[in-house]
Amino acid sequence: MKQNLFKGLFFVFEGLDGSGQSTQAALLRDYFKAQGKAVILTKEPTNWTVAGRKIKEALDEKKRIEPLKLQELFCEDRGEHLKKEIIPALRAETTVISDRYAFSTMAFGGIEVPMHQLVALNKSFVCPNKVFYLRVRPEECVRRIAARGKGVQFFEKLEKLRKVAKNYDKIAKSFKEIFVMLDGEQGIEKIHQQVIASLK
Repeated sequence: MKQNLFKGLFFVFEGLDGSGQSTQAALLRDYFKAQGKAVILTKEPTNWTVAGRKIKEALDEKKRIEPLKLQELFCEDRGEHLKKEIIPALRAETTVISDRYAFSTMAFGGIEVPMHQLVALNKSFVCPNKVFYLRVRPEECVRRIAARGKGVQFFEKLEKLRKVAKNYDKIAKSFKEIFVMLDGEQGIEKIHQQVIASLK
């Protein structure tokens, strides 16, 4: 991945589905806003690109897409996301917080596609300044997903989440300069304070 040479800072939250990364991403946005700093919170996959809409159909299991093709769609969506939202914000000295990014492609896609292929697909994208990875046991994630009462998506099954968790651990070692490992089974506020402390 390419170093972020823009003036804005770029932070990413990663984790298994149900790990709480969306909650922590929103809390960090609110923290920056309270300090009067320009900040945006965004999410992948997007819901406004053609690729993003195809991805949603696949995740909702309404449409079958071959594993490599699905990950190529994630990268196509990411390219548009960077071009139209993330990079313009970074260029304008705005802090960008993304709920998921390229590391999700590597971790989730790595179940069925060789990891080196996924790393290669993402090599031209901007590298975040920090990645906050919330580690939560797959069994706990499944419990949290069930408690939402919204049904289960393609990747939200226990065996798949166990494989994804192993992939995340490998990725964290490969990108150890930017990965911040957090125990996602702690209280929400405690995790938030650890995120803040790691920025200082």
